Amino acid sequence: MFLRKIIIMNSFNLQDITTFLAIADCGSLTQAAERLEVSKSIVSKRLKRLEEMLGVALLHRSTKGVTPTLHGQAFHARAASILQELEAAVDEMTERNQDLCGSLRIAAPVTFGTMFLGQLLFPFISKHPRLDVAIHLDDKLVDIVQDRYDIAIRISNDPGLSLKARQLGECKRIVVCSPEYAQAKNLANLHDDLFAHDYIGYSNISNSQLWGFLPYNEQQRGNQIRSRFTANNGEISRDAAISGLGLAVLPLFMVAEALRTGKLINATPHIELDPIPIYAVYPPTRHLPKKVRMVIDHLCGALGTNPPWEQDLPLTV
Repeated sequence: MFLRKIIIMNSFNLQDITTFLAIADCGSLTQAAERLEVSKSIVSKRLKRLEEMLGVALLHRSTKGVTPTLHGQAFHARAASILQELEAAVDEMTERNQDLCGSLRIAAPVTFGTMFLGQLLFPFISKHPRLDVAIHLDDKLVDIVQDRYDIAIRISNDPGLSLKARQLGECKRIVVCSPEYAQAKNLANLHDDLFAHDYIGYSNISNSQLWGFLPYNEQQRGNQIRSRFTANNGEISRDAAISGLGLAVLPLFMVAEALRTGKLINATPHIELDPIPIYAVYPPTRHLPKKVRMVIDHLCGALGTNPPWEQDLPLTV
C-alpha cells in the first residue's frame, strides 16, 4: 500500500487533475477543451491517464454529457480545494514582487467591455508581461465559480450574496432623445401627459421598472406605457433614440459621446435617476490572489471619482 502511494505520487500530473476539474465543472469534454484551449483528444487522454493512475472511474459518460461518479465527486472536492491552496501558496511567494504572472479570467457585460473595460485594462496588462488575461463578454449572468472566472464586472444593485464584491464606481442613468424628437414633441408635457410620448423599451425588464421614476398620478396608474421600439441591447436602443424613435433610459457611459456631439440631449434635466453600482465580484476565498487585488485596485482608481465617460459632458447633463 505504501509503495502504491509512492508510485501514485511519482505519477502525479497537475495538468491531468486540472483537466478533470474543468470537465466536471463544464459537464462536457468539448467545453473543457475550449476552456483549456487544447484539443478534445488531449482532454480525453489526460482524463484516461488520471483514471488509470487512481484506479477508479471519475466520470459517468452519456449522450447528454458527463457527470462525476461518487469517486469523482469526492476527488473533485478535495482536488479543487488543494488546487486553490496551491495557487494561494504560489501567490504568497510572489507577494513581494510587483511582476504578476499566471492567468486572469474576467467576465463583463458586452457594451461596457467593448467601450471602456478594454482601454482601462490594456495599460495594466502591458505593465505585467507575464500575466495572461482572458476577457469574456456576455450580458448574461455567468457563474464565476463554476466557470472559473477570477473576476466579474457587474452593473447591478445585487452583485450576488454568495460572492465577495467591491464597488468600483457608479453607473449613472439618463433619459435621452434626439433634438429632432424634442422639437417635434413638447417635452414639457412629460409630466402632464406621459402617454403622448414614444418610448424605447428594454426587453430584459418591464416598462414599469424601467420608467418607474416618472411622476404617475392616480388617473395614469391604470394605463401602460407603450414602447414603440424594444430591444435587449443598449447600443441599438441608443441608436433608435438618435434616429428619433422616442425617449430612452440608458447608462450614461453608453450615451456620453452622443451627448457631446449633440446627437442626443438630456430629455429630463429636472429628474435625477438613481445610479446603479458597478461592482467587481470574485469567488469567496481565504486568500485573495494578488493579481485579483491589483486589477481591482486599478479599476477602482479609474472608475471611482472621475470615470472617463463623464469628462467634458454638456452642462445640461
